[in-house]
Amino acid sequence: MTRRVVIAVLLALWPVLSALTLGGPAQAQTCPAPSGAIPPVKLQLVVGGLSQPLHLTHSRDNTGRLFIVEQAGRVRIVQNGQLLAAPFLDISSRVVSGGELGLLSVMFHPAYPSNGRFFVNYTTDEGAGLKSVVAEYRVSGTNPNLADPTEFRILEVAQPFTNHKGGLNAFGPDGKLYIGFGDGGSAGDPFNNGQNLATLLGKVLRIDVDGGAPYIVPPDNPFVATAGARPEIWAYGFRNPWRFSFDRCDGRLFLGDVGQDNWEEVDIVLKGKNYGWRIMEGAHCFSPPTGCRTRGLVLPIHEYSHDLGCSVIGGFVYRGRIRGLAARYVFADLCGPLWVLTPSGSTWTRTDLLQTGFSISSLGEDQAGELYLLDYGGTVYKIMR
Repeated sequence: MTRRVVIAVLLALWPVLSALTLGGPAQAQTCPAPSGAIPPVKLQLVVGGLSQPLHLTHSRDNTGRLFIVEQAGRVRIVQNGQLLAAPFLDISSRVVSGGELGLLSVMFHPAYPSNGRFFVNYTTDEGAGLKSVVAEYRVSGTNPNLADPTEFRILEVAQPFTNHKGGLNAFGPDGKLYIGFGDGGSAGDPFNNGQNLATLLGKVLRIDVDGGAPYIVPPDNPFVATAGARPEIWAYGFRNPWRFSFDRCDGRLFLGDVGQDNWEEVDIVLKGKNYGWRIMEGAHCFSPPTGCRTRGLVLPIHEYSHDLGCSVIGGFVYRGRIRGLAARYVFADLCGPLWVLTPSGSTWTRTDLLQTGFSISSLGEDQAGELYLLDYGGTVYKIMR
């Protein structure tokens, strides 16, 4: 086979190969690259009066509603610019909150307009100690702004300490539910959960919530045939994956992993890969059991020191209407900075967007691809040109 024929075959197979690697369906469209200068941005007030907001998303139903998670256990709705008085969901009686505990995310099923299903991730101490719960709920049959309180538990994970819960649920472009869990807490990952394939802690999981009850493991997950490994695992070696997202154009999974004392990192997560914790913190040796060997580890696409921030907040590849910001990764830090990463080959360059002065708990995205910033003090802003 000639070199020209080999190249032609590889190009023809690339959509399929990329789908297998990313875990998503082949993307038919060509994704535009970043172009032009990064424009100045500002924050436009959306709503205040919230209690410790941690997550913002939309319901995929073209209503324009924003759904905002409050840490104590409520999901609130912003509709037509107004915060509705009645919560969409209130499970505060089930949730243990405070510090890094609480109701941590809500995510709506890709077919939510027809099936009314959505999924939450929260911590509770009912029964035998602290645990994380992934649960399914459904919208009320009579009121689109109210959830049915009936809970269907999908997954429970025992938690040894009160920090590093991760806590995000997100549907990938393949229709599977991806779940991020931190290493279980304390400092330095004392049980080495990040590197242990027998536990779900320190991992990104991938499950199918449509194929059976409560879920099935997709047969193409990377560790299905690995003895002693949990088959739900998609990737491992994370400390506290606080917010991840799929590029809505090409399906890549971007994740912000919170560091220990020195380094914060941003990763592109691939099937079956090891992202290093606790061997590495960012691209630096941390606590290797037998020497600092990076072979087989995927290092971050970007890291920054605690001279610049304190705790990374994973963001989104921007696909909205602000020209010059498109195809760049917008992310933040708990201590106030808002940044953008611009790719050039395999190199990613960080640029300052804003110093907000807020405690940024999360970034969110609406159905149109516009981005929002959540101030843990109780306010939500839209990122505008």
